[in-house]
Amino acid sequence: MFHLIFSLPSWYVIARVIIPLSLPLSAKILLSALALLASQYLLVSRFTSGGIFSAEMPRAIIILFNWAYGTVLLLAVFQIVLDAVMLLALLLRHPLPLSPDARYLTVLLAMGVAAFGVQQAIRVPPVKEVTLFLPNLPAEFDGYQLLQLTDLHITRLFNAVWTRAMVERAMSLRPDLIVVTGDVIDGSLEHRRHDVAPLHGLAAPDGVWAITGNHEYFFHQAIWTAHLASLGLQPLLNSHTVIQRGEASLVIAGLPDASAPRRKSTGPDLARALEQVPENAPIILLDHQPRHARENAAQGVDVQLSGHTHGGLIVGLDRLFAKPNAGFVSGLYQVGGMQLYVNNGTALWPGMAIRLGRPSELTRITLRRQP
Repeated sequence: MFHLIFSLPSWYVIARVIIPLSLPLSAKILLSALALLASQYLLVSRFTSGGIFSAEMPRAIIILFNWAYGTVLLLAVFQIVLDAVMLLALLLRHPLPLSPDARYLTVLLAMGVAAFGVQQAIRVPPVKEVTLFLPNLPAEFDGYQLLQLTDLHITRLFNAVWTRAMVERAMSLRPDLIVVTGDVIDGSLEHRRHDVAPLHGLAAPDGVWAITGNHEYFFHQAIWTAHLASLGLQPLLNSHTVIQRGEASLVIAGLPDASAPRRKSTGPDLARALEQVPENAPIILLDHQPRHARENAAQGVDVQLSGHTHGGLIVGLDRLFAKPNAGFVSGLYQVGGMQLYVNNGTALWPGMAIRLGRPSELTRITLRRQP
């Protein structure tokens, strides 16, 4: 069923774009087969050593698959819009003649936009500056800077070369503290050991702290948590750390991903994570998925940093991500007395590597006292 759903845009493109083209039947059959193949990247991935969530194929092939499926998906969207306009015109008794060249131009447009979208997805992300104003922030922490990394999905696509370049850019920002909010990897330790090695270069005066995302639980989470800790990513799983500036305190708390119980692992427990936190200290919570933000806000959290949604990937289609994430998809939200920041992601899952209007980001968060 999963693979059938992914193939639906291809069937629409075959019926409404390829078949009407003025081409020989053999060419139409070939293009139809390519459109269907493009939609089955995840099925092809199942037959690699990594499986559906970690395609162990050459990077160039992964990029080609994502560009091809992006082309098919965008072409389906363009054709649906065109069909809707033509149907409306027909109902209004003002039929619009469609030039034969229009379909060819639409195909070229989809190919070009998809190429741009894939390039935006796989680049080392630019820096995004975010300022959060906290009414209870001690003066000692005014101007304090955190760097949030999330959804790295280190794989054959986001490999050692990409990871090293990302780390170099991150370290050039000189943050006070680095937080990594889950989905660091896709793949087994055997396959990813070399690709994650550059993470050892992450460092900050107040440490590098990490939580789990849902993807860690697909690949032996306990093994990965231990290995990432050996690289300097200290785990915060139902626990917290206290940053001191003289007598002033700032709490950084972290939760395991909400999917952990389904994988027979310890689930999130905010009460446990906040046990014995200093009184009146601002609390910054790391929670991979944003969907429990309202419950977290009710327990006195001041700031929640999340990822998981990849920002919705494409403007317009991002609303598909809203419902399963309690309406939180991208950017800054006020949730009761808590600020929620949903990061678009440092990278994304290679199964859908395209971004249009939802750019990846290295997120430098500056804390300021509320005026």
